[in-house]
Amino acid sequence: MPKRIPKTTGEQLQDLYGHVTGLKKDIFILKDNHIRHMHEDIDKIDKKVDTVVSDQKNLLYWIIGAALTTILTLVGLFNLFLK
Repeated sequence: MPKRIPKTTGEQLQDLYGHVTGLKKDIFILKDNHIRHMHEDIDKIDKKVDTVVSDQKNLLYWIIGAALTTILTLVGLFNLFLK
Protein backbone atom coordinates (compact mmCIF):
# COMPACT_ATOMS: atom_id res chain seq x y z
CA MET A 1 0.00 0.00 0.00
CA PRO A 2 1.61 3.26 -1.10
CA LYS A 3 2.05 5.94 1.52
CA ARG A 4 -0.21 8.93 1.00
CA ILE A 5 1.40 12.31 0.48
CA PRO A 6 0.03 15.05 2.76
CA LYS A 7 -1.40 17.95 0.75
CA THR A 8 -2.64 20.43 3.32
CA THR A 9 -0.95 21.89 6.38
CA GLY A 10 -3.25 19.94 8.67
CA GLU A 11 -2.37 16.67 6.97
CA GLN A 12 1.32 17.52 7.20
CA LEU A 13 0.96 18.24 10.93
CA GLN A 14 -0.86 14.93 11.44
CA ASP A 15 1.86 13.14 9.50
CA LEU A 16 4.61 14.76 11.58
CA TYR A 17 2.72 14.01 14.79
CA GLY A 18 2.54 10.37 13.74
CA HIS A 19 6.31 10.30 13.16
CA VAL A 20 6.96 11.92 16.55
CA THR A 21 4.63 9.47 18.27
CA GLY A 22 6.40 6.55 16.57
CA LEU A 23 9.79 7.89 17.65
CA LYS A 24 8.56 8.30 21.23
CA LYS A 25 7.44 4.68 21.25
CA ASP A 26 10.79 3.51 19.85
CA ILE A 27 12.72 5.54 22.43
CA PHE A 28 10.51 4.20 25.23
CA ILE A 29 11.10 0.62 24.06
CA LEU A 30 14.85 1.21 23.93
CA LYS A 31 14.98 2.83 27.35
CA ASP A 32 12.62 0.47 29.11
CA ASN A 33 13.36 -2.88 27.56
CA HIS A 34 16.73 -3.04 25.83
CA ILE A 35 18.75 -1.04 28.32
CA ARG A 36 17.34 -3.04 31.23
CA HIS A 37 18.29 -6.30 29.50
CA MET A 38 21.75 -4.95 28.69
CA HIS A 39 22.18 -3.97 32.34
CA GLU A 40 21.20 -7.49 33.48
CA ASP A 41 23.60 -9.09 30.98
CA ILE A 42 26.46 -6.84 32.09
CA ASP A 43 25.77 -7.79 35.72
CA LYS A 44 25.88 -11.49 34.79
CA ILE A 45 29.21 -11.02 32.99
CA ASP A 46 30.58 -9.07 35.96
CA LYS A 47 29.66 -11.92 38.33
CA LYS A 48 31.35 -14.45 36.05
CA VAL A 49 34.52 -12.34 35.88
CA ASP A 50 34.56 -11.98 39.67
CA THR A 51 34.19 -15.76 40.02
CA VAL A 52 37.08 -16.43 37.62
CA VAL A 53 39.33 -13.91 39.38
CA SER A 54 38.56 -15.36 42.83
CA ASP A 55 39.16 -18.90 41.51
CA GLN A 56 42.55 -17.83 40.16
CA LYS A 57 43.46 -16.28 43.52
CA ASN A 58 42.47 -19.47 45.33
CA LEU A 59 44.55 -21.56 42.91
CA LEU A 60 47.52 -19.27 43.45
CA TYR A 61 47.21 -19.64 47.23
CA TRP A 62 47.07 -23.43 46.91
CA ILE A 63 50.17 -23.49 44.70
CA ILE A 64 52.12 -21.23 47.07
CA GLY A 65 51.01 -23.32 50.06
CA ALA A 66 52.02 -26.56 48.36
CA ALA A 67 55.41 -25.13 47.41
CA LEU A 68 56.08 -23.91 50.95
CA THR A 69 55.00 -27.24 52.42
CA THR A 70 57.33 -29.09 50.04
CA ILE A 71 60.23 -26.78 50.88
CA LEU A 72 59.66 -27.12 54.64
CA THR A 73 59.44 -30.91 54.33
CA LEU A 74 62.69 -31.05 52.37
CA VAL A 75 64.45 -28.77 54.87
CA GLY A 76 63.22 -30.95 57.73
CA LEU A 77 64.43 -34.10 56.04
CA PHE A 78 67.77 -32.46 55.27
CA ASN A 79 68.19 -31.54 58.95
CA LEU A 80 67.41 -35.13 60.01
CA PHE A 81 70.09 -36.59 57.77
CA LEU A 82 72.71 -33.99 58.75
CA LYS A 83 72.41 -34.69 62.52
